[in-house]
Amino acid sequence: MGRVQKRSWGCPGDLQSWLWMLSRAWSLQGRMAQELSEKELLKMEVEQLKKEVKNPRALISKTGKEIKDYVEAEAGNDPLLKGIPEDKNPFKEKGGCMIS
Repeated sequence: MGRVQKRSWGCPGDLQSWLWMLSRAWSLQGRMAQELSEKELLKMEVEQLKKEVKNPRALISKTGKEIKDYVEAEAGNDPLLKGIPEDKNPFKEKGGCMIS
């Protein structure tokens, strides 16, 4: 069996493809990814790319503004930014430790 060349997975879409292929490889009758031939791996990659090409695309200039607006609108509800009141903090220490 020939060795599969390492590929450069440069963007998140490629990472999703790789993760999908890996999970698919593990589910193929219990065989591990190392047991798949290069042809099987490439076939799975092509199948995944055919699915991904159908995903709707949006310009970052539009989605970036939408994300920024959402984050700014929700900032008042974010406990990491405004903090948690002591009376509602579930992680508040209930008792102290005393060393004598």
